[in-house]
Amino acid sequence: MTDRLFDDYAVRATAVAEGSRYAACLVVTPRARHGYPVYYAIAENRSFRERELAEQASAKALAAIIGLEGDGTPIFPDDYTGFDDALPPA
Repeated sequence: MTDRLFDDYAVRATAVAEGSRYAACLVVTPRARHGYPVYYAIAENRSFRERELAEQASAKALAAIIGLEGDGTPIFPDDYTGFDDALPPA
C-alpha cells in the first residue's frame, strides 16, 4: 500500500474486493481530529481481476493528487481521467 500525508489528512491507496473483482480506491482519513475514513473509487466503471493491478491503479491515482479540499476530497488535474488509455485525437 502507498500513503501520502497532507496537512489534515492521510491518504492511502488500496484495492477493495467486490465479488470476484477488485476496485481501485483511495482512503482519506483525518489525522489531527477524530473522524472516519472516506473511500473514493478510482475510475468507478473499471474493475480488475487481479488485486495487484487495482493496487497499481490506485497508487497512480494517489500520485496524481494535486491537493485536498477542506473536507478531504482529492483534487486531480483537470485532464485526469484515472485511465491509462490514450485519448483519441479531437
